[in-house]
Amino acid sequence: MTASSGVSCAEGLYPVPDKIFGWLEEQSLRNSGTGEAAWLRLTQRRGRRVVQVTSFVGVIRAPDGFQIEVLPKVGKAIGGGAVEARQLLIEMLRCLQGFRHVQTESAKLSAARMPLLEVFIAEFLRTVEGIVKRGLRSDYVSRQSNLFALRGKLLTAPHLRENLYRADRFFTEHDAFSIDRPENRLIHTALRRVLMLSASQANQQLARELRFVFEDVPVSAQPGVDFQRVRLDRGMGYYADALAWARLILEEESPLACTGAHRAPSLLFPMEALFEAFVAKHLARQLARPLILKTQALSHHLVRHREQNWFRLKPDLVVRHADHDSLVLDTKWKLLDALKANGTDKYGLSQSDIYQLQAYGQSYLDGRGDVVLIYPKTADFDRPLPVFEFPKLEGLRLWVLPFCLKTRGLEVPSEAPFADAFTADGGAETTEAELCSGGTALSTTEIQRRAAFGLP
Repeated sequence: MTASSGVSCAEGLYPVPDKIFGWLEEQSLRNSGTGEAAWLRLTQRRGRRVVQVTSFVGVIRAPDGFQIEVLPKVGKAIGGGAVEARQLLIEMLRCLQGFRHVQTESAKLSAARMPLLEVFIAEFLRTVEGIVKRGLRSDYVSRQSNLFALRGKLLTAPHLRENLYRADRFFTEHDAFSIDRPENRLIHTALRRVLMLSASQANQQLARELRFVFEDVPVSAQPGVDFQRVRLDRGMGYYADALAWARLILEEESPLACTGAHRAPSLLFPMEALFEAFVAKHLARQLARPLILKTQALSHHLVRHREQNWFRLKPDLVVRHADHDSLVLDTKWKLLDALKANGTDKYGLSQSDIYQLQAYGQSYLDGRGDVVLIYPKTADFDRPLPVFEFPKLEGLRLWVLPFCLKTRGLEVPSEAPFADAFTADGGAETTEAELCSGGTALSTTEIQRRAAFGLP
């Protein structure tokens, strides 16, 4: 992004108003000064000052309501334009912890005609509409009031203080059946917040209609405290999705919330985390039984010093068979080029990633077996690269494989020792795998799979 004067989108730059560009520069400098995550980077392109969003996607809300939508660069992976990128982002978000309440089909339909922030708001309003149709839940709330009739328990001290000359009053503590409970207060507050955020006429109208239903519910003075008080009683499961959205709206619960002289929350998500969650979800379905996929394994450390383990090794994905680690996989959101097979470009691979996988292989696989780097599949990287070997570790091999964002599947070469672990028809393998645990003779497929992983 650059200042708006004399720039066209065809140059690969997206012009924004000068005031917004100045705010983006300020955010970039502030983050670099405080050591926070560098989600913005100042650079130059074609002699112009440019602000570049790093590997984050989502919505940036600048002062005065200006919104910047940052979509994943998936043109080379799936083709299409902003609509397809937005729909894929919604699918990826649903794989991320905390966003599984997103209804994919309705959200994807909305994404075809409205910006991403409006899609989030529409999803929140849809869940609130479901609550209204089923009815707002009430609860007994303890109240203290100076009443004309005795109700509940008489509070002697405040009664004498308030009613020394008022024989017709009773200061009491009693229970009232009311819709004034934390869950309703939070939703009402989020509805008011949505009315300030949304620029969509349809969302604005629906939000006003829903807010009218919550008119008798006070707004939450302390949303953080009310979230701690949330209690989903029996029969209140239909509140869960709306509260998840309310938390996102009220607490700006995303990896980043930009603040400064102007409070401008931004819903930005690291693309690496989205890709990892997306691959994990679909790879688990592609994995044959009885193998299981474990995410973010925390079993080993790089060194031990003074009776303490230092530098935890956390591969993205580990394939396990019972208590045995069989395969280590790591996802990378980066575009490779299979034509750059030379010692200079090295396909676009990072040396630090290779070091990382070597450490994983030594710790999780005892230096023998296979480790895998997973990258998005594109026209330039449409098939697995030839296997990499570690000269000092003869039993350890590195595979670089493409993951297709369209078919949601990992491209595994047939010559790979772990090829039988991944199947397009996991259900057909389930029966054979389950028979193995019961002591029955192993099938030929299972024998081959165990041999590939060095299992007994």
